[in-house]
Amino acid sequence: MPSELLQFLFSGLTVGAVYALVALGFTIIYNASDVVNFAQGEFVMLGGMVTFFAAAAGLPLPVAAMVAVVIAVVVGLLLHKLAIEPARGASVVTLIIITIGASIFLRGLAQVVFDKQFHRFPAFSSEQPFLIFGAAILPQSLWVLFGAALILLLVWLFFEHSLIGKAMTAMAANRLAAELVGIHTERLMALSFALSALIGALAGILITPITLTAYDSGTLLALKSFAAAMLGGIGNPLGAVIGGLLLGIMEQLSAGLISSKYKDAVAFIIILLTLFVRPSGLLGRSGVERV
Repeated sequence: MPSELLQFLFSGLTVGAVYALVALGFTIIYNASDVVNFAQGEFVMLGGMVTFFAAAAGLPLPVAAMVAVVIAVVVGLLLHKLAIEPARGASVVTLIIITIGASIFLRGLAQVVFDKQFHRFPAFSSEQPFLIFGAAILPQSLWVLFGAALILLLVWLFFEHSLIGKAMTAMAANRLAAELVGIHTERLMALSFALSALIGALAGILITPITLTAYDSGTLLALKSFAAAMLGGIGNPLGAVIGGLLLGIMEQLSAGLISSKYKDAVAFIIILLTLFVRPSGLLGRSGVERV
């Protein structure tokens, strides 16, 4: 039994690390624009799908991954330029509906450009699992965990120790005050979309050798990651990470100890419980406006 629980923990941490990255993308855009970007899952899908097809076309896997990241960032910038910026001044609900429409559009476009099949590319290293106290963990899971930890560290360093990152933090705290001191908020909003697309694409590249990818794989992932962001406290980067890891662990425990049929329901139960019991989330501030 202890080995089974450890197995669920390893699986939960792997999945939870991806939820944490996508939830962090939600948080970055939310802090910059008060918008919950439901197209965030499509950045993950693009990371996996573009990498697979670029590698299938003959590019080395690292180069294919770089191409996928660039394309995802460009899509993120276009989403801001063509959909969010023209609707400047619209209500938050309108902006959220725009991101839902963008998500549907990107899924349809991916279905046409790619296909409807599931795909994976080889793991970054050996596929022979390690045994730890009777539980198996794939080398690719270690890539996911350490890769996610590195990305989160770099994001923290960016916001805490770079001028642009501090400007984005100031804009998140008070956009009007940031504009009054000369911060170009529109450029920073575009940068927030690019950064969240970058993080999403990297998450897709890390997880695809384990979970497969398809044109519609980002939809459920976005909803679960939104639940993670809500659990941790929407707008709190550390909360996004904690919420993602907790959701991943609870999801795998419920699948292993109860039934895998109810695994996907865990995220939505968490959203409801969070809204009923603690709307601000575990680390969120009370009184934050939500939709």
